[in-house]
Amino acid sequence: MEQTTYTVSLSVRHLVEYVHLSGSIDARLQSVDAMHEGTKAHLRVQGTYGEADQKEVYLKADIACDDLLFVVDGRADGLLATEPMPTIDEIKSTAGDLSHVREAEGYPVHWAQAWFYAYMYARDTGAPSMRVQLTYVNTITEETIRFQREAAFEELERDILDMARRYAPYARLRRDHEARRNASIEALPFPFESYRAGQRKLAGAVYKSVEEGVSLFAKAPTGIGKTISTTYPAVKAIGGGLLQRIYYLTARTTTRAAAEDALKLMASRGLNLHAVTITAKEKICFQEETRCEKEHCPFADGYYDRINGAVMDILQHETLMSRSVLEQYARKHMVCPFEFSLDLAYAADMVICDYNYVFDPRISFKRLYGEVKKRTAILVDEAHNLPDRAREMFSGELTKAPFLAMQRALKGRNNPAFEAAKAVNDWFIAKRKAMADGKPAIAEKERPDELIGLIERFAEAAEPLLESEGGELLELYFAAQQFLRAAKLYDERYTTMVEAARNDVSVKLFCLDPAELLKATVKGYRSVVYFSATLTPIGYYMDMLGGGEQDYTLSLPSPFRSEQLHVSIHPISTRYQDRADSYRPIAEIIHRAARRKRGNYFVFFPSYAYMNAVHDAYIELMGEERDGGPAADRPEVLLQQTGMAEEERDAFLAAFRPDGERSLIGFAVMGGIFSEGVDLPGDRLIGVIVVGVGMPQLGLERDTLRNYFQSRGKNGFTYAYVIPGMNKVLQAGGRLIRSETDSGTLALIDDRYLESGYRQLLPEEWLDAVKND
Repeated sequence: MEQTTYTVSLSVRHLVEYVHLSGSIDARLQSVDAMHEGTKAHLRVQGTYGEADQKEVYLKADIACDDLLFVVDGRADGLLATEPMPTIDEIKSTAGDLSHVREAEGYPVHWAQAWFYAYMYARDTGAPSMRVQLTYVNTITEETIRFQREAAFEELERDILDMARRYAPYARLRRDHEARRNASIEALPFPFESYRAGQRKLAGAVYKSVEEGVSLFAKAPTGIGKTISTTYPAVKAIGGGLLQRIYYLTARTTTRAAAEDALKLMASRGLNLHAVTITAKEKICFQEETRCEKEHCPFADGYYDRINGAVMDILQHETLMSRSVLEQYARKHMVCPFEFSLDLAYAADMVICDYNYVFDPRISFKRLYGEVKKRTAILVDEAHNLPDRAREMFSGELTKAPFLAMQRALKGRNNPAFEAAKAVNDWFIAKRKAMADGKPAIAEKERPDELIGLIERFAEAAEPLLESEGGELLELYFAAQQFLRAAKLYDERYTTMVEAARNDVSVKLFCLDPAELLKATVKGYRSVVYFSATLTPIGYYMDMLGGGEQDYTLSLPSPFRSEQLHVSIHPISTRYQDRADSYRPIAEIIHRAARRKRGNYFVFFPSYAYMNAVHDAYIELMGEERDGGPAADRPEVLLQQTGMAEEERDAFLAAFRPDGERSLIGFAVMGGIFSEGVDLPGDRLIGVIVVGVGMPQLGLERDTLRNYFQSRGKNGFTYAYVIPGMNKVLQAGGRLIRSETDSGTLALIDDRYLESGYRQLLPEEWLDAVKND
């Protein structure tokens, strides 16, 4: 039987990097613009071109290689009308010393990229020979060196076919996997005997959104099974040819585990799909100190010489590539486990990762080919967290202290970095003096252009020192780059926050409204599904996340029976000025709940200070009642601490046993590690008490947000304070009823729960279950 030709669409850059990239990972050099187009250096060189020369020339070629057809495209920096043959110019910019480049006469991966463009142009035009030119530019000194080679078309074609043949084993592995994957998806049933209430509706809405290429905003209450209801239809869309890849984005490790569990469940029903979970670099690093330099890390040294073998090995033998699986293969092939996971993200069918890898401009997937993007869907779990996370991603903040430290460290070096650090420090000093008689914190609408110019000069001056200095200079350099990224985005949706505290000063380019930036980030993807149990009010989240009129919304009712939940409202003021009077009454409510029914309870507070004060009042209350019974009958009390390690968190939750001999009271903070993504089914949790309405602390940042939204016709106080606070309440209360068999009591402590503005933000199932008002 005649074998079908398999088409592989990819960029020139992807192919040449796979074949020719070599050497080591080095964080000090990641700032160097080795392959990036469109920089100032590129524009400067292109500005010297003649009238007949062309820049940013799009080229495309079909390359047959046995049973494969490569469809390769890319943009050449320059096409020069030289005689006796045309010249392809490939521009590379770096802040480093060009002596290494001069000694090597250009790097193989750069020659290969330019060679490829020359071949494509010669094939299109019939040119018998081509000249290939590499132009290297130092971004600081503007020193420029060029290397040239000439080749007949036959030589170019031979080398390009050789590259295609070297890429072919990987392409065939992908082809064979896709055939197995698609067959397994076609046969894949829904992994449960039946759909829960609301589950089929959510799954159908996800598939329809992908099919029509729009976004979906879905409120999917606890118990619907939102993870399987979003992943299953997205996987089916891969099998149906609508998608090539799925990104499953989460804010927490616990929800990443839920996505992995959903894939394991589908795998047990026959699914064959490559999925990789990305773990933060600091967590997965094998070394005691995370220093991505070849001198300090054997897994970074020679990484690019070994990575192709590691990728081929794991893809041939594994489907679900969790952290433990990645670590096993990373040790086997001596490659950095974090960079390994990023490289696998470009090969996998599904990627489970934090929001950062799509939305944060510092670390987002930058090699995603345009055609692949069009066939990629993004599933955003816990999407209620994204607005605040996005504000931080698109903001930039710098403080005075590191620049003073750098000024001292570089003193006497007689280099531009010393002068640049001193100039920034002097600016901060002047700013602090200007604020001395005024407020300790101010918000200014104007962009601080003088500071931005000083930071640009510092970044440029620091780059040549990164390889030799590293350490604190590298950390400050990356902070400066983030600040400059925010400066480029700065518009009417930004403000400048300046805060003076003791001897330090901070300046933050604060993104007030990330909606348009989020919208621009997801442009080009086939579909984005934003979902959460607390994505309410949906109109608010559409505003915050850049939703449009063409997008779908879905709000599902709770699948649980009203008799599973008992809700009580206690009208005690928890406002800041009234808190001292509330400690004892709240302690008594906790005491009565634990005495009424033995079991495990969570009590959530808006702050650590409030939690500690009520905790002390509760301990005092229990002490007063010692004569009322043996100590063994009194509840065990756990208190959330700041900065708890993962083992401490696990031990805290492990104490919530279903068969405890006495009650357990867990004191915790709303919006913290125990109020979201925690699943304590059955008798592991029988009661939740929520103190307050979750209101963010009053302050300049939130007040500036309030004023911004008010100026845009919204209710500024509701947008900046009420809805974000109530979302924390909904998340905390949502820890209670997790399955059809759960039951429990929920106590809401605050007189504002009797006000319509707050009550309308409570779920219907809570209001239906209120037994006292």
